[in-house]
Amino acid sequence: MGLFDNAVPGGNITKPLMIALGALLVGKMLGGGGSAQQPAPEPAAPDNAGADGGLLGGLGGLLDKLKDAGHGQVADSWVGTGQNQSIDAGTLGKALGPQVIREIAARTGLDEQELLKQLSNALPGVVDKLTPNGQVPSRNQLESLFGN
Repeated sequence: MGLFDNAVPGGNITKPLMIALGALLVGKMLGGGGSAQQPAPEPAAPDNAGADGGLLGGLGGLLDKLKDAGHGQVADSWVGTGQNQSIDAGTLGKALGPQVIREIAARTGLDEQELLKQLSNALPGVVDKLTPNGQVPSRNQLESLFGN
């Protein structure tokens, strides 16, 4: 996926990682794939699901979830034009919550620890790429980037 080639350190965006990013950012099942993996049903809308899609209400909802968990400076660094701050897997997991992590793990076929490791590695660069001018894109813009 050309847009994200250099968003993730090493440029290694696997299909499960794309599914996880899509689930967080646009709420679409971006293809199945695993041998015994069945597509997960769309989750019941959480209280904070918004019109922007995704399990958390799209990119804006993801950023709000991080801010609500006390990681606003980290989230803002990804959107802003300066250096991206990192987030460790445990911190990201606590911010997203166990229900969201379980849902994405089920969609991707990854175990929760591996999922969080990959997401914590990828999200700073991906969010940075999606917000080059410090503006959060609309749901339609995100869906077009993810090929939906």
